[in-house]
This record gives sequence, structure tokens and C-alpha cells, in this order.
Amino acid sequence: EQGNAKSMTQSIQANGITMAYRIDGPDAAPVVMLSNSLMSNHTMWDPQMSVLTESFRVLRYDTRGHGACDAPAGPYTIQLLAEDAVALLDALGIEKAVHFAGLSMGGMIGQYIGAHYPERVSSLLLCDTASEMPTLEMWNDRISTADTQGIAALLDGTLKRWFTEPFLARDKAAVEKVAEMIRTTGTQGYIGCASAVRDMSQTAILSRITAPTIIIVGEDDPACTVAQARVLEEHIDGAQLVILKEASHLSNIEQTEAFNAAMMTFLEAQR
Repeated sequence: EQGNAKSMTQSIQANGITMAYRIDGPDAAPVVMLSNSLMSNHTMWDPQMSVLTESFRVLRYDTRGHGACDAPAGPYTIQLLAEDAVALLDALGIEKAVHFAGLSMGGMIGQYIGAHYPERVSSLLLCDTASEMPTLEMWNDRISTADTQGIAALLDGTLKRWFTEPFLARDKAAVEKVAEMIRTTGTQGYIGCASAVRDMSQTAILSRITAPTIIIVGEDDPACTVAQARVLEEHIDGAQLVILKEASHLSNIEQTEAFNAAMMTFLEAQR
């Protein structure tokens, strides 16, 4: 990797585990914290880095059970994953409120932090996410498949949910990068986090979120739908909703330009 040692992936003890993180961008700038989806790692945010680091200090990290973060035996909860994120901020000495952006599972973590740690967030970007996930059976099937056949058995179905067919055909390099993140997610970490997503029920806490909030969703997202995004918009006071055309679940990768424009317009308005 290029750049100084400070911008490389590093590790630190937080909340009883070793967490992997990376910081880029100007030292004195406000902090944007980025939280990854299930079965990915902090590099899923690479398409956002060039625009973000022009005016923000960007903290990316690997969620418990993902990337280079520890994967203790689960199940985990969204509360635990949110406590990890807050503990990471504490360990790094970041006391000022951050702009917190999370996609899918990362957005679920963001909802929890926004409701329970309002002093830690100055704004929320909830991307392709939901406050509850259907259905118990579906998640149990996926967990069982991972347990008996390994993560690779989930690969094709996941990619079809995460990207539209035209994108799968058009951008093989981007798809392969994501496929590799999925393949390298450990079974125990996946099962721990999938259990947290399965058991999450957060609609009731959304009204407690006071930070300015933007909800970004791909129009064609089957995993966290536009209807689920509208629930977030309805329950979070003053939230704005942006629906990206021709995008599925990983809208930040599939429609990078439109995603970045929505993200930066919102963030600049918070300065």
C-alpha cells in the first residue's frame, strides 16, 4: 500500500478484541467513520475514499468477525457491534462526534449508535439498510449453509442480491473484488454477525435518533428494500431519503458517482 505508515491498516485492542482499522485524510479535519456490510471489510469503501479524503479524516474498520478483526464465537448482537465501534473511537482517543456512515449491517450499527450514543455522532448516513430483517427462516438457512458447506456456498446468491445483472456482466473487476471479500470471511465471524442481523429489531428506537440523517438506497436492492428505507425515513425525524437508480445492495460500488454526490452534498451541509 502507498502512503505513510499512518494510512496503513493497523490494529488496536477495543472492547476485548483486536480490531483492524485504517485512517486516511487530513489530520485536523472532521472524522467520517465507515462501517462495512456483512461478508465484506473496510475496503468496500474504496470508491468513496478519493472524494472523502479531500475534506475529511476517514476512519474505516473491519467489523467483528470480518477482515482482519477478531472473530470470537458468537452469536453477536447489533448492540455488541455498536459497542465495538464506540470502543474503537475511545481507544483511538476520538472524543469529538463523528459522521457515521454504514451500509447494510453497518447501517444497523449506525442506527443503534445514533439512538444510544447520540453524543458520539454529528450525522448519520444509513445506506442500503433496514431496522428489521425478514425472515428468521431465511437467515437460519443461510447460517446453516455456511456452517455445513462453508461461505463459498453463499457466494453466487449473495452477488446476485448485491448487484444488478447488468453490473455483474459489465464490471467484472469490481464484482471479483467483492467476491474475494465474501470468500475470505470466516465462517464463525459470518455466523456471529448474521445472527445479529437476524435478531435485530430496531424500528422502536429510531425516534430517539436526533443527528441529521440521510438514507441512501439502491432502487433495485432486494436485501434492504426501498420500502424498508422508507420505514427509516418515517421514524427518524427530519431524515432525507435518496433513491439511486440502477443500483442494488452495494449502491456505493454500483453507482459510485451518484452515491458520492449524495454523500458529499449531505456531509458538506453538516459543516
